Amino acid sequence: MSEDPTIFEQIAAGDIPARIVHETETIVAFLDANPLAPGHTLVIPRDAYTKLGDLPDDVATELWATVQSLTPTIETAVDADATTIGVNNGSAAGQEVPHVHIHIIPRFDDDGGGPIHATAGARPELSDSELDTIAMNIESTADL
Repeated sequence: MSEDPTIFEQIAAGDIPARIVHETETIVAFLDANPLAPGHTLVIPRDAYTKLGDLPDDVATELWATVQSLTPTIETAVDADATTIGVNNGSAAGQEVPHVHIHIIPRFDDDGGGPIHATAGARPELSDSELDTIAMNIESTADL
């Protein structure tokens, strides 16, 4: 957890106003102040965990369950055709606030947005051997 309160901790504590759409003792969901689409919502744990791997299992479970239950509600509220769910997990991935947050971004036919695959830049060219090595490394170090 961070030493200085993040803006998200301040929102969760009620120190900074936000348009909160759901909250529990563990989770807060609110409209993004700089939305990419109408209804763009952030879902956060109240406590500041920097990356997904830092989350305790019970917090991760409630966080994702909240995303799952809020997504269709948000789609209905703004008459969206679909949603993009995203997490910037670390600064190299574009995470600007060092506090886990999941974006629920409503999408609309012909909104001009692209798929998640468009966020990473150029795609690497990987051989079967390289893919096998990566898969083996993930499997052998996974703590699942």
